[in-house]
Amino acid sequence: MAVAFTREEDYESQAADLPDRPVSPHPNLVTATGMAAIEAELAAARAAYSTAQAEGGVSTDRTAMARATRDLRYWSARRASAQLTEPPVQPDKVQFGRTVEFEREDGRRQTYRIVGEDEADPANGSVSYVSPLARALLNKAVGEVALVNGAEIEVIGVR
Repeated sequence: MAVAFTREEDYESQAADLPDRPVSPHPNLVTATGMAAIEAELAAARAAYSTAQAEGGVSTDRTAMARATRDLRYWSARRASAQLTEPPVQPDKVQFGRTVEFEREDGRRQTYRIVGEDEADPANGSVSYVSPLARALLNKAVGEVALVNGAEIEVIGVR
């Protein structure tokens, strides 16, 4: 079939058929900061949904309504499953919600806070508790060594 006979509506309906955002099978552990971020995302999703409805919903812009609906479902599910988790009182142990400083074999020092999946942002100093790095470091104490990607890293600080 020639492109000249393809209806614009067909492209729009395909774009509106967005798949759901994947939800992690892991427990949804969150810090207080992470809970606030989920609440903010949920509020933004509700606002986007209301805006899409006010502008005519499916009849005018299927992609805006589909995106708003998808995001609202995702953030509602994440809020419903969120488990606010505070770090335990073990000052020298790497735990969820704590910041760990470690040294790599080549002498580089790095610092990351171990947080929930939705709030993880390695470029800004936070990693998910289910990441390989966090899994290797959890429950280690200052001075202990963990193996990450075949290389050793030493815990030099926990706060």
